[in-house]
Amino acid sequence: MSDKKEKTIREGELLPDSKGIEHIIELKDVNKSYDGNQVLHDITFFIRNNEFITLLGPSGCGKSTTLRIIAGFETADSGIVTFEGANLLTIPAHKRHINTVFQRYALFPHLNVFDNVAFGLHLQKVPAKEVEERVNKALHTVGLDGYGNRYIDQLSGGQMQRVAIARAIILKPRVLLLDEPLGALDLKMRKEMQIELKQMQRELGITFVYVTHDQEEALTMSDTIIVMKDGVIQQIGTPIDIYNEPKNAYVADFIGESNIVPGTMTKDHEVTFAGRKFECVDPLFPEMKEGAVNDVDVVIRPEDIYIKEEDDAYVNGTVESIIFKGVHYEIIVKGDTGIEWMIQDVDPVEVGKRVGLTVDPDDIQIMRKSRFSPAPGSYGVRGVKDDEASEEMA
Repeated sequence: MSDKKEKTIREGELLPDSKGIEHIIELKDVNKSYDGNQVLHDITFFIRNNEFITLLGPSGCGKSTTLRIIAGFETADSGIVTFEGANLLTIPAHKRHINTVFQRYALFPHLNVFDNVAFGLHLQKVPAKEVEERVNKALHTVGLDGYGNRYIDQLSGGQMQRVAIARAIILKPRVLLLDEPLGALDLKMRKEMQIELKQMQRELGITFVYVTHDQEEALTMSDTIIVMKDGVIQQIGTPIDIYNEPKNAYVADFIGESNIVPGTMTKDHEVTFAGRKFECVDPLFPEMKEGAVNDVDVVIRPEDIYIKEEDDAYVNGTVESIIFKGVHYEIIVKGDTGIEWMIQDVDPVEVGKRVGLTVDPDDIQIMRKSRFSPAPGSYGVRGVKDDEASEEMA
């Protein structure tokens, strides 16, 4: 829609990098099928050197398959994958400058931490003195100084994850692939490790390619997020762009909470929904005609809606429920036009109270209709869950 948004989208073609940052890996038109079921459809994107990029999506969306093709554990049916311009698909997995950390860390229980981390160096017949220096440095990097003599069953889940990362980075890979490595940790440990992983990536200067279904992880750690569904890239952009300017209803709902409602536009910077006209920052899409009634989806985040006193100038409704969420209240308002709104506010309101709702123009996001749009007449839909997507809208 906006120029800023268009510049963040990187699917479709391998775009030239205006900042001159090296593209260490590029994928173009990659397809993959299992037993006649196509799981990747023309996957195209690039990865910059020293970038933290995340493949985000639900189970079965193709993110882990994409990672395994980059690692060399799977072969693509068609397409191109390059590493610094060279054809990566012809290089065996063990010869790629790429290491992988899995959700199941695959550590050796009969070896202590030092020998687990040193395992790859021993295979390469690195001299003992160099092994000791590199292992101690790797353990220091992941915050495990003094843990070399401990065995795996003496470690916590977070410590085992650090050992797996140390074992991967000690071989000095150019790219580190991480396939849901925090999935086995409890919530508190996951949050701590999110911050530590990002700090580690910056200190090491290694490209991280991260796979997760957790939106918070993606938003917290990533420089770039690739949102996938059913083997298709839905959107590529920075965390801020993905959150604030989703490309379709699926992305809007998958990344955080959203109010997604049907609207129409007849001219630039004006949209009609919930029975009222609103000023917005988006113009018509290029294919739309000024003066015609153009159907669109309107996305408003719950935290961007303001609760006021009931007034004819606002969208009015009745408070149906309120739930305390810790840092805010989650308030559900049933609008007079039948739309059910979710609002997040730090101030409580009484259930049953009549209220007015308002939103600033720059908090109204306009999207094209898609197969993920709420079905016609489905008022009260605050988002399109993964199993509720409707068919392509006319």
